[in-house]
Amino acid sequence: MKLYIVGAGPGASDLITVRGRRLLEEADVILYADSLVSEEHFKAAKKGAEIVKTAGMHLEEMVEIMKKRLSEGKKVVRLHTGDPAVYGAIMEQMVLLKEAGVEIEIVPGVSSVFAAAASAQAELTIPDLTQTVILTRAEGRTPVPEREQLAKLAAHHCTMAFFLSATLTKKVMKELIGAGWAPETPAAVIYKATWPDEKIVRTTIGKLDEDMRANSIRKQAMILAGWALDPDIHEKNFRSKLYDKEFTHGYRRGVNS
Repeated sequence: MKLYIVGAGPGASDLITVRGRRLLEEADVILYADSLVSEEHFKAAKKGAEIVKTAGMHLEEMVEIMKKRLSEGKKVVRLHTGDPAVYGAIMEQMVLLKEAGVEIEIVPGVSSVFAAAASAQAELTIPDLTQTVILTRAEGRTPVPEREQLAKLAAHHCTMAFFLSATLTKKVMKELIGAGWAPETPAAVIYKATWPDEKIVRTTIGKLDEDMRANSIRKQAMILAGWALDPDIHEKNFRSKLYDKEFTHGYRRGVNS
């Protein structure tokens, strides 16, 4: 028995991988989080495929359905939003499935963080400005390990991407400013990146909560923060060595070398 865990991508149905689309076409059963995954994906499903919504299910209920369908000899796909590796809640599913002898194959997807950056036309790693991206979440009902407290991560002053934090923007602002971030530090909020109703809000750390409230954004939003999100970054002279004519690398000799 093999279960396929497939990343659906951030929203737009054509941002799933070719392998992921093929598995959807072949599946007898597809389980998906109906509040987060576009139903456009199921246009690729074969006639008669069983499509199961899981948003209202608890873990054991969902896993039992997977196990039962697999035992019936059916090909089963568990379709996750974005990439399953980041806040995908796949580990607890895998534990129960492996206990039942189920083999698992994971097919990666385009993460919402990269879809959000693309929508904002942002490069998150700018030479001589920032070379690190921290993917995290603000602490709410789900605790964060002590060493990963937001104030400690923010002390690095690199680009930061906040998942699952749209209702915790006051906490994000407080922790970043407390870590020495200037209130005018640029931020971009991308609501439902790549969906038809995508919305992009350009703001600053100091105005983050105010601007999100003004745009009624309180869920399904990626918050990107740091000077790499400066809307005028394209006018500034930050350049990598990759295309520097004086820089020698394995495929090109610099003109002054």
